[in-house]
Amino acid sequence: MTISGSALVTGASRGLGAQIARRLGADGWPVAVNYRSDPAGAAKVVDEITAAGGRAAAFRADVTDESEVAALVAAVTAELGPVQVVVANATGPQPLAPAQDVTWQAHLDQLTFFVKSPTLLLQAVLPGMRSLGTGRFVHIGSDSFERALPGASAYNAAKGAQIGLARTWARELGAYGITVNVVAPGWIPVERHGEVTAEDSAGYVRDVPLGRLGRPEDIADVVAFVASDAARFMTGERLTVNGGHTID
Repeated sequence: MTISGSALVTGASRGLGAQIARRLGADGWPVAVNYRSDPAGAAKVVDEITAAGGRAAAFRADVTDESEVAALVAAVTAELGPVQVVVANATGPQPLAPAQDVTWQAHLDQLTFFVKSPTLLLQAVLPGMRSLGTGRFVHIGSDSFERALPGASAYNAAKGAQIGLARTWARELGAYGITVNVVAPGWIPVERHGEVTAEDSAGYVRDVPLGRLGRPEDIADVVAFVASDAARFMTGERLTVNGGHTID
């Protein structure tokens, strides 16, 4: 895909989002590094991208807020060009609770990040993508949906909704040259997980055919593929990146 706009990565001040932003920057995309409460982290990611010869800028916004999303996309467009790629990576707390204790608010909290936020982002970037005649919308999902982890019903339900959203959008938006896909990681330890020792992860790794935990770059490389011209004829798909952990 010819780069004629910018790539917006939400929740990109650390973790998977930061690595995805760095990878897209290395591919030549002008990268909008979105953050909500970590300006120092976002600035560091921007510095890393520019030091490597890329172009990037940091943008603060709560991507669950309609007015802030609209302002974010307008600011990115003004500074880096129309948004051609969106990576919807931002997430919030993911508390565990048994079924009898899960509240409707707990469901809403997860749906806010995985349905409301992507919807706001898509609606804000769609005019620009349509004018370009091309676009990529990439949801960051989770293999937790298949694993059906006990206690994670609110999170897993929202991740299931995310898949339905992506598949429906793929059908609706294909006529405009816009693809919509989900990249679904397995367990990728990042900053929010704290220190993860070999002992902590041994049980998990035993069930991974490739015999190791995932790394942020494993996800970033797949996102970069989905954003590239190499994925021009792929839409409505969910790519699970977990070393084979959920093979049926």
